[in-house]
Amino acid sequence: MATGQKLMRAIRVFEFGGPEVLKLQSDVAVPVPKDNQVLIKVYACGVNPVETYIRSGTYSRKPLLPYTPGSDVAGVIEAVGDNVSTFKEGDRVFTSSTLTGGYADYALAADHTVYTLPKKLDFKQGAAIGIPYFTAYRALFHSAHVRAGESVLVHGASGGVGLAACQIARAYGLKVLGTAGTEEGQKIVLQNGAHEVFNHREVNYIDAIKNSVGESGINVIIEMLANVNLSKDLNLLSHGGRVVEEFQQCAAALQAGMEIGWLRPVIGSQYPLEKVVQAHENIIY
Repeated sequence: MATGQKLMRAIRVFEFGGPEVLKLQSDVAVPVPKDNQVLIKVYACGVNPVETYIRSGTYSRKPLLPYTPGSDVAGVIEAVGDNVSTFKEGDRVFTSSTLTGGYADYALAADHTVYTLPKKLDFKQGAAIGIPYFTAYRALFHSAHVRAGESVLVHGASGGVGLAACQIARAYGLKVLGTAGTEEGQKIVLQNGAHEVFNHREVNYIDAIKNSVGESGINVIIEMLANVNLSKDLNLLSHGGRVVEEFQQCAAALQAGMEIGWLRPVIGSQYPLEKVVQAHENIIY
């Protein structure tokens, strides 16, 4: 390592496995931005379920080892590479696509994947935008092609993608129904855009939804567990209804929502970098 090179803390994964393979190191070199890249001082990084699949080695695409997890980052521009004109040192930003991983003090990102973080959102909220909101937006508009006035049922609406879908759908003029399995979850769903919420742990919740929407049925269902709910979903759909399994236009629309104020990421548990093992355990269980 070159003398005088700046070091940082980062979580490193040297082998695939359980949460215990997440290793905190304090002697990792701070990356240097190249052409069209920016270096972000990380203030918050989202923890998403997909990161546990990647870490365990069960995901379809495996990163080269060793690697640092984390894609959804919010922070401040620390440095910019050549040919970067959109951002400067000190700008508040967020991204959903880091090049070097977000579980670290600093992260590199390509400048075209970085967006200005509005003043209305703090860094924790900025780190909760990427995967949940981009996924929800694509499901609603790119896959389901929703239109104002239609009805949408969001299964598992108290999760990150579900809450994002409720907020976006409500803002775009849809009738929003959601499901959640706890009283607390139902309350959060109602607070984030749903007109009605149903407890999917109750035996007759499908009948309750049918009574709510009437014979017309539901236009769009955003499904988190198609293998469990698909047969029920088909009984709820209107004629021509659509079921969507979750999975620069998107970013622009969401940016407007942040500025106006209807896009409000909900923050769950928070962990310091030293507690990343616990974070990975809790995001799944």
